[in-house]
Amino acid sequence: MRKLYYLTDDIISVEQISKDLHNHGITYWNFCVHSKDEVGLHKRRVHSASYLQQRDVIRHGERGAIIGFILATLAVLYVMYAKPFGAETHALVYVAIFGFITMFGAWAGGLNGLATENQSIAKFHDEVTAGKHLLMIDVKKEKEEFVKQLMQKNHPEAEYKGSESTFIFPFSCPLKRTDEPGVTA
Repeated sequence: MRKLYYLTDDIISVEQISKDLHNHGITYWNFCVHSKDEVGLHKRRVHSASYLQQRDVIRHGERGAIIGFILATLAVLYVMYAKPFGAETHALVYVAIFGFITMFGAWAGGLNGLATENQSIAKFHDEVTAGKHLLMIDVKKEKEEFVKQLMQKNHPEAEYKGSESTFIFPFSCPLKRTDEPGVTA
């Protein structure tokens, strides 16, 4: 799946785009809008981005789990060789240490993610703060060109800003926008 990003100034345009996309098989699960005008989106029955979509909980939680996994492996190896609990340490002790440290890492990472704006949305922070609406459309790779052409033909006021995979890789780089120097659509 790919996530397409568009920016538009007009909330009426957002409503028309939403209806048009729904008529072409894009469901609420695959389309949302990030905007500072949440009330306007609600009045027009446009699916707004949820709080968790706006924050980077998943990416940071995964990072924390990976770091916790590495630290847990080191801790279990230490306990196995140093034997601080005695020579006859039960296997459940190792499992408990490993599970606790890994889960603690995921939890701490998730909390950090709650305090961090979503990496993909952060590039558009200034535009959204200025009153623009960020449209995020999830499409299958084979329908990506169709949706781009549909948007260009029916909604030229919506400016295409880039696309990325919907797969969240915890250590990935942020989205490259099409309006940045040296980047092409």
